[in-house]
Amino acid sequence: MPPSRIQVRTRPKPPLTFHPLGGCGEIGMNLSMYGFEGHWVAVDCGMMIRQDLPSQPLQVPDVDHLVARRWVPSALLITHAHEDHIGAVAWLWPKWGCPIYATPLACALIKAKFNEHGLATDALNIITPGDAIEHGPFTVRFLPVTHSIPESCSLLIHTPAGRVMHTGDWKLDPAPVVGPTVDPVTFKALAPVDVVIGDSTCADVEGFSRSEQAASDSLEACVAKCSGRVVVSCFSSNLARIKALGDIAQHTGRRIGLLGRSLERMVRIGIQLGYLDDFPSRIPTSDIGYLPPEEVLIIATGSQGEPRSALSKMAQGSHRELDLTPGDTVIFSARAIPGNEVFIQRLKEGLKRQGADIVDETNASSIHASGHPAQEELATFYGWLRPRTLLPVHGEPAHQQAHQALATRLNIATPFAPLNGDVIELRGAKAERTEHIELTPQLHFQNSGRRRSSRGQAPTLSLALVVTPDDSGHWWRQGPAIIDIDGHLLLDEEAFIDTIDAVLEALPATSLKRLRRDLYAHLVADVHERTNVKPVLELQLIDAQNA
Repeated sequence: MPPSRIQVRTRPKPPLTFHPLGGCGEIGMNLSMYGFEGHWVAVDCGMMIRQDLPSQPLQVPDVDHLVARRWVPSALLITHAHEDHIGAVAWLWPKWGCPIYATPLACALIKAKFNEHGLATDALNIITPGDAIEHGPFTVRFLPVTHSIPESCSLLIHTPAGRVMHTGDWKLDPAPVVGPTVDPVTFKALAPVDVVIGDSTCADVEGFSRSEQAASDSLEACVAKCSGRVVVSCFSSNLARIKALGDIAQHTGRRIGLLGRSLERMVRIGIQLGYLDDFPSRIPTSDIGYLPPEEVLIIATGSQGEPRSALSKMAQGSHRELDLTPGDTVIFSARAIPGNEVFIQRLKEGLKRQGADIVDETNASSIHASGHPAQEELATFYGWLRPRTLLPVHGEPAHQQAHQALATRLNIATPFAPLNGDVIELRGAKAERTEHIELTPQLHFQNSGRRRSSRGQAPTLSLALVVTPDDSGHWWRQGPAIIDIDGHLLLDEEAFIDTIDAVLEALPATSLKRLRRDLYAHLVADVHERTNVKPVLELQLIDAQNA
């Protein structure tokens, strides 16, 4: 008789789960979760400012579903200190209470935020770029990369399911103003990696991103030509640009002033950490308006048209310390974040009415350098790492698609572009999207009290609408709006319905799911603006075509 054959069934290896909650298909608000056998870590925790909503609330990632699924992170890992990567930590970390691992600059900025919110800071753990930590089944190496802020890191995340490179934000800058260049030897030694979770922000740009030093040289040439007062607006977290402007002020014989609390904080921390050792002494804010215009260079917040910023106040002629006059020049040394174009244009028109000359990317494109990799940098980086699979994140859908096209040319598998809310299982180089969780924007209103209902809870506002798209590609309401309020909420329902109709008319008719997300954010912000109360909104939408 032939020998019996015994079949041995091997249990498949458990996957590494990747769950992005922000940063896929939109600018800002980065947060990713990684899970392995019940252990979870979070990477970054960013926010964005919704200027299209009343009161300009903070929008942070939706994490409400994590507790119900027991996906609560036992550690928070920070790649770098930009607001779209750390801005929501003070809002969301109290839900977790876990250790936070970040480099000295990011730790200092998070600590300042925690102090403002009255939070303890003993969860902060300082990491030096190049260090590795072990946390449960995760081994994570913080690998230094170049970006527009020092101490930026890519994360090599190693579990029994494979090795994943979470790039964070980076570029290959041959002449960074602050910090070292990227060491190719470090990344070549890691090859091949199974999966890259990669920055797509400039994947549609050919060639290489401009060097920060080249942008600094162009900016200095621009300032040298100006005869009057010079105001430069950039992101307050762009420490490299701030350092360059300090040098430019000295080279052009100007004294430097800072307008904006976030700028003052960044300069103070930058000096403490040794990144701005040679930064010139600042003009007291109260003295800026009294100095001869040709002796002044001001760094100001507000490049995105933020209504409460120093630059917006100048455009309105309402700044306490400074009035712009003909002959002054305002330089925009920052890219326009998609969605802010209308606000920025409105700001520029106001500055022109004050008599200022405007310098921006339309007439001097070389004064700004992106902090993200263009196509040749991506190709070079992937030549070092030799990834088997790419999942493109960061940026908008067009950027993710361009990143995928590049990966295909490089013979790197790129099965799909992740969306916020996806649940993706990674086994070695294999990536499978197993679920999509619909996320709801979380809005936080700053510097405002919240009246509660008599029961001590936020009132519930229930709203049911029948909607239909029209021929021009927008939505409109069909029939009455059904409104029910559970709790004390003094709401003018007629005015609220007018807002509903106005918002519907402005939103593109893409999908009912997208409409619900966008309409939800607008209506919560509108009620807060009218009543100073943030309600619990239960929004039901019915498509008249399918009713």
